[in-house]
Amino acid sequence: MLSRAAAELALFAGAGFLLFGINDLLVDLIYFSRRLWRSVTVYRRHRPAYASYWVFKEKPGFIAILVPAWDEAAVIASMLKATLKRLDYPDYRIFVGHYRNDPATAAAIASIADPRVLPVQVEADGPTTKADCLNHLYDALIAFEIESGRSAKAVVLHDAEDVVHRFELRIFDGLIDRAAVIQLPVLPLVDSHSRWISGHYCDEFAEAHIKELVVREAVGAAIPLAGVGCAIARKPLAQLAAMEDGKPFAGSSMTEDYEVGLRIGALGLKTMFVRIPATPAEPGVVATRGHFPATLGDAVRQKARWLGGIALSGWDRLGWTGGLGERWMRMRDRRGPLAALLLLAAYSAALLWSQLWLAELLGAPVQARMDHTLTLLLTINFWLLAWRALLRAWFTASAYGWTEGLLSVPRLVVGNVIAMLAAFRAVSLHLGGGARRWDKTRHIFPAELPQ
Repeated sequence: MLSRAAAELALFAGAGFLLFGINDLLVDLIYFSRRLWRSVTVYRRHRPAYASYWVFKEKPGFIAILVPAWDEAAVIASMLKATLKRLDYPDYRIFVGHYRNDPATAAAIASIADPRVLPVQVEADGPTTKADCLNHLYDALIAFEIESGRSAKAVVLHDAEDVVHRFELRIFDGLIDRAAVIQLPVLPLVDSHSRWISGHYCDEFAEAHIKELVVREAVGAAIPLAGVGCAIARKPLAQLAAMEDGKPFAGSSMTEDYEVGLRIGALGLKTMFVRIPATPAEPGVVATRGHFPATLGDAVRQKARWLGGIALSGWDRLGWTGGLGERWMRMRDRRGPLAALLLLAAYSAALLWSQLWLAELLGAPVQARMDHTLTLLLTINFWLLAWRALLRAWFTASAYGWTEGLLSVPRLVVGNVIAMLAAFRAVSLHLGGGARRWDKTRHIFPAELPQ
């Protein structure tokens, strides 16, 4: 009986992972084909571009940065101070949202006495949702534009714990006329006190923001926003607002940033992912950096919010529209709950098989045997997994060095455990009507800033 249950679970998981593996191989093929093609065409005709070479062809446009904040007294002042010091751009304002029942955050914002920082109080007891806070910031931007007689060229989104790159606004100003949405890479900071929980974010973002978003753009799918390090052209944002009673961000959504990118893409407007080195002397790219959750509970809560907003609520809210590439990418975005179910089946099968083999080794009258088909399926999946682990290590190493690259392999298990727990939480919340408030995690700001 146990042998049959183990075989059925293994077959279910194996068939699912085989389909996922073939899907992932196609993404890999597109990525490496595109990379090879550009190396023999574009990069032979043009010199590498660096953000430091950017020269303003005309007067830089006014850029508005929106920073929603709830219970961020521990980080917001440091973030604002660092951003003001680091940004190499002459014309911007930072609109910082806070709530009337959060005096500590309001005091921290007020401690930064700089005319470029504009506090915006939400006249409600927080937290509402991050999207609701962003909508209040959008209203404050409109009021500022009317009062000053100036219109923003782009609206940039950031979180209260972000380390903003000094060249970021230069890139947005130079490219926002070519695309309605621009997303820069997001690179989590390595946390020496949480190499496993926080570290697995380094692995996932390295692969997603080196390979996945490049492939999305290549197949004609819209680029979803990460909520930080991204810019939205002013007119498309106004279009979204006009379609939603003056509120461009979906107030009830837990992943309003992801939705904005897809909704703007659905309007037929171009979305763009930009990965560009900062200077010839610096090894890294222009990216937003920051610390990600360092504890299991915080990581599960954050991943559940993402999973619920993208795979469950996003399915209901955005549906299946667009061309083949768009639908393919939405399918990949929404496979999280199924992937978690497959992982649970796989780990359960492995546990049952281990018990059966142990019992057989100890002389119990049981037979732990796999038929040829199941053995072949598991063998194929093993090599697909080995390929995935190798690629994950390579992408992580390219962003963080080979020490982190090697750690990314065992961290796959950590990521799987978090994914399963997050899926259970996300489904539970979704069946209960979905989250209705800002389920944020605790943030820290680095004492020593990266370049």
